[in-house]
Amino acid sequence: MTPDAIAPDAATTALLVIDMQRDFCSPGGYADQAGLDIARMRAVVAQVQRLLAAARGAGLHVVHTREGHLPDLSDCPPAKLARSIAAGAPIGSAGPLGRLLVRGEQGHDFVPELRPLAGEHVIDKPGYGAFHRTTLGPLLEALGVRRLILCGVTTEVCVHSTLREAVDRGFECLTVGDATAASRPALQAPALAMIGVEGGIFGGLCDTETCVAALDALPRARREVA
Repeated sequence: MTPDAIAPDAATTALLVIDMQRDFCSPGGYADQAGLDIARMRAVVAQVQRLLAAARGAGLHVVHTREGHLPDLSDCPPAKLARSIAAGAPIGSAGPLGRLLVRGEQGHDFVPELRPLAGEHVIDKPGYGAFHRTTLGPLLEALGVRRLILCGVTTEVCVHSTLREAVDRGFECLTVGDATAASRPALQAPALAMIGVEGGIFGGLCDTETCVAALDALPRARREVA
């Protein structure tokens, strides 16, 4: 895949890092309390680090998302709360990293290796998709972004939810497959395979090595991150 195919114009391309937060990647967080294998989520941290370094060097916009709810849970639909109870990790309940999936708690914060730099954008979202009840759409419009490179967790839920709405909104999308992780091993390959059906109905798919090489081949960023 050529640099032009991945980021034909760095100024109109954004790297979207989805939910690389302690609640999904660290012991004691929501995913861990729900019985998910957080080692799968931790395993993509290194790939996301490489993507961030390449995106920053090439001058792409960088957007980080976090899933979480207001302390009073007023933005958490009853059906979602019920699902979390069934999973054994009630949203808002106390855990080793604070209340599960609640904004401002330790678990809601990003894993230390992937903290945003000053000037990068953070989108706090109450749902699975990053556009639902957030400012992501207006932000991307204001930045002039037309193409998204997606990575993060989980592949089958928040990555796919964001990807599908992005495609419906007219964005060109590229998912970096080995920089995403599903909650269960059996879900990863099918979730990625869905992207390429019907001639790439949900955009393109590549690996970290290919994406980083293409971004590194672009002219170095002239603007510094604020």
